[in-house]
Amino acid sequence: MGRKRLITDSYPVVKRREGPAGHSKGELAPELGEEPQPRDEEEAELELLRQFDLAWQYGPCTGITRLQRWCRAKQMGLEPPPEVWQVLKTHPGDPRFQCSLWHLYPL
Repeated sequence: MGRKRLITDSYPVVKRREGPAGHSKGELAPELGEEPQPRDEEEAELELLRQFDLAWQYGPCTGITRLQRWCRAKQMGLEPPPEVWQVLKTHPGDPRFQCSLWHLYPL
């Protein structure tokens, strides 16, 4: 009798290639929820506004600007982050800052 056959005997051995440049096996993957740091101040501000858009505690954000949503949350006593107000006031005419994450999607 010969040796017992294994399922892996049916498949050819494939050598793995090196990963993309800069990737090493010893490098740990980032933790869940841990995001890479933004490259510059503008990116950090946009990320703050995206997080504000995703925060459900300040009410819905579709159909209104971020400033309108911030003011509505303030009037309702929901204590929106003052940093968001500062960012919105420093970029008054820029739609990247004023419009919510969902402004391109129809209602």
